[in-house]
Amino acid sequence: MRVSLFITCLADQLYPQVGESVVRLLNRYGCEVDFPEGQTCCGQPAFNSGYQEETREVAQSMIRAFEKSDYVVSPSGSCTGMIHHFYPYLFQEEPEWLAKAEALAKKTYEFSQFLVHVLGVTDLEAEFPAKVTYHPSCHAMRLLGVRNEPIELLKHVRGLEYADLPYKEDCCGFGGTFAVKMADMSEAMVCEKAANVCSTQAEVLVGTDMGCLMNIGGRLQKEGKPVRVMHLAELLEEGVKRK
Repeated sequence: MRVSLFITCLADQLYPQVGESVVRLLNRYGCEVDFPEGQTCCGQPAFNSGYQEETREVAQSMIRAFEKSDYVVSPSGSCTGMIHHFYPYLFQEEPEWLAKAEALAKKTYEFSQFLVHVLGVTDLEAEFPAKVTYHPSCHAMRLLGVRNEPIELLKHVRGLEYADLPYKEDCCGFGGTFAVKMADMSEAMVCEKAANVCSTQAEVLVGTDMGCLMNIGGRLQKEGKPVRVMHLAELLEEGVKRK
């Protein structure tokens, strides 16, 4: 199975180890992974700021970059959601590009989605002896419908004690440009999220979007809370190495 990695801006620039974990796990299940170098930002910051014409240009670049890919997998529900829901919207008046946008959306998956629904994997035979809680990002949950897949993967990890996060469906306050435009409100939201994480007494916070994890992790670090923050792919890969 040939899979193309869509790395996303945050993973590429700040958390490359997340992309490496995704690739190693996909390789483990027989996927041949490539990395189209023409890929760029998905265009979400520009789109959310109202620059639709500029976003169309970015979307066209992304469509070209992955046009020959069989599957596209990303460690981000947010960026995957952008492709699924807003690329077709951007090209409603351009039938040729609309068809290409829909074709890209159809073969693009968030990492846990791909593991569970395409590869049929829920048990990686991983081992991770720690108490873990999970933050579901807004876009993965609401745009893609990714709800149970990450939890199902976590609950199959040997030695892992899963702690449900109170008010888990509340936004962490990041929201990309929202955190800049409404910084005070964003800070209040992440403080509340960090408090909920700490209330679980979890040793590790896991998520599927590095934007959320960067935001929550930054708050936890500022408060001096000893909670390790990991992308789902990182935890699963580390768990596979331990067995």
